Amino acid sequence: MIDCLVIGGGPAGVTAAIYLARFHLSVRVVDAGQSRVTWIPKTHNHAGYPGGIKGTELLERMRAQAAEFGVTVETGVVEHLGRAQAGFEARLTEGETLAARSVLLATGVVNKQPPISPELHPVALERGLIRYCPICDGYEVTDKRVGVIGNRTHGFKEAVFLRTYTSDVTLIAPDQDIELSDEEHVKLDELGIEAVAGPCASLRIEGERIVAPTPRGELEFDSIYPALGSVIRSELAMALGAEGSSDGCLVVDDHQRTSIPGLYAAGDVVKGLDQISHAMGEGGVAATTIRNDLAERRSLAR
Repeated sequence: MIDCLVIGGGPAGVTAAIYLARFHLSVRVVDAGQSRVTWIPKTHNHAGYPGGIKGTELLERMRAQAAEFGVTVETGVVEHLGRAQAGFEARLTEGETLAARSVLLATGVVNKQPPISPELHPVALERGLIRYCPICDGYEVTDKRVGVIGNRTHGFKEAVFLRTYTSDVTLIAPDQDIELSDEEHVKLDELGIEAVAGPCASLRIEGERIVAPTPRGELEFDSIYPALGSVIRSELAMALGAEGSSDGCLVVDDHQRTSIPGLYAAGDVVKGLDQISHAMGEGGVAATTIRNDLAERRSLAR
């Protein structure tokens, strides 16, 4: 039985694994290969990298550092997590079963993609034609023409946030109706943000711009932000009865403990700021809490 199973090999999970290994605890990291950090063409918010760093390169460096302490990120999917007498039992899709005294969920979220062909999506990401995080890269669209695909309050808030970077923002409904309140329409008018009814058809790239076909015509932008929400990868914890927020994020205490003893969570799967630095900080807090909790359990067992 290992001391900790880390599910998820992104910034939160790998940071936690480095701490755990340096606490002389046994740890395994299982990763499904869907970390959102790999979608980042270049992050400029992450301190310590003047000029920015590509998301895949940052993750490679972090994993290389973990390997210095004997931690390898294994590719795999944990399809079931259950309680066991001394901790937890995890079953992988490949059939392997792992026993662990504690589990850290760093499974993150999956962004809902806009309508675009599968082969064009990574191209648009690499070129900055599609962007998912205005906090991360709103600076890069300063004074550019920006589209936001979304409706209701989520789409409205993202459009208003991006208006602080550029005066040319258009909010496009993914479906037929933009579904905004009268107050939200008034606010958009005050800010000069145009609201366009959908449906928005499949995006395509033309030269240096991305094109959004709408009933009003084909609209061209320097960048488009999908504000379509995301799928929270909290199902393993929810199946155990862990407390979650209304949108499916895991609720944790100040030390990253979930409501299930021995089960911890860090990163985007937890309600909070979806940023690399924040995920890494939570990973460090979780690992330290795991170390202390395991030490206390061992002391009590004597």
